[in-house]
Amino acid sequence: MKTKLFEPYSLKNIELKNRIVMAPMCMYSSHNEDGKIENWHRTHYVSRAVGGAGLIIQEATAVTPQGRISPQDLGIWSDDHIEGLSELVSMIKEQGAKTGIQLAHAGRKAVLEGDIIAPSSIPFNENMKTPVEMTSEDIKETISAFVKGAERARKAGFDVIEIHGAHGYLINEFLSPLSNKRTDEYGGTVENRYRFLREVIDGIKGVWNGPLLVRVSAKDYHEDGLDVEDYVAFSEWMKEQGIDLIDVSSGAVVPARIPVYPGYQVKLAETIKKDAAIPTGAVGLITSGLQAEEILQNERADLILLGRELLRDPYWPRSAAKELNEEIQPPKQYERGW
Repeated sequence: MKTKLFEPYSLKNIELKNRIVMAPMCMYSSHNEDGKIENWHRTHYVSRAVGGAGLIIQEATAVTPQGRISPQDLGIWSDDHIEGLSELVSMIKEQGAKTGIQLAHAGRKAVLEGDIIAPSSIPFNENMKTPVEMTSEDIKETISAFVKGAERARKAGFDVIEIHGAHGYLINEFLSPLSNKRTDEYGGTVENRYRFLREVIDGIKGVWNGPLLVRVSAKDYHEDGLDVEDYVAFSEWMKEQGIDLIDVSSGAVVPARIPVYPGYQVKLAETIKKDAAIPTGAVGLITSGLQAEEILQNERADLILLGRELLRDPYWPRSAAKELNEEIQPPKQYERGW
């Protein structure tokens, strides 16, 4: 029987050669604080493409300077970023992988000089800066920044865009009642808390025809926060708006104890896939080919996103193939070694 992990997968108008995805992971390596691609990024991403991943999603890339998590984050707030991103895209594609970028804004979790912004003026914890509550003008400008980021991503040649709506960053802050205490049209009811993401998606759809993903934190791990049932409703709305796949993570909107074990977030991806009838990606302590294959064969998710496991082993697809008795094509230059 053909393994599902190494089956091609159609994502809207592109085909991935397998279902192995490199999850976005911040590298904090733009050392001039200008958000530009450096040699580290070229080495880091291209080596995973050589290793055989079907899709490489670039780390959280800030749509405004104020939206960076750290001063060393990559950026896409200026046309000056397009050249480096375009070069990286072509290097990854040369090695047979599709390319994605995660568009992000850190909101109240930005660790930067100067003011930071969020839906409400509530710090993440006692050690972090208190953000300035966004005005309606700030909201308009930030939505526009996401749209301009998507336009630049298109010009740079990316195949896939992922909107970062997880891990306690700006979009997640709007969605969760723990961090959004607004009383205008962007706060209060579920529909109002979803409005910011709705307008970001609509704006990006106006300039982007390729696959569009959203990463979510499908559980707040707090009794007054959101759980997966809330995200089933959000995912149904995202599906109506034309989102192609939900990348399902969890936590980090407020400090919380998270029970972590192998595949601890897979059930969330499975629930959204079944109840919202939308494709999902599973992520979180997935480390072996057998584990990945079980998730796919039991239709618990459609794509497998690997983070730290790909940091440890850029050639994880080869390890997984051996474990699953699957023949995969090595890079031509490595045939003697593989």
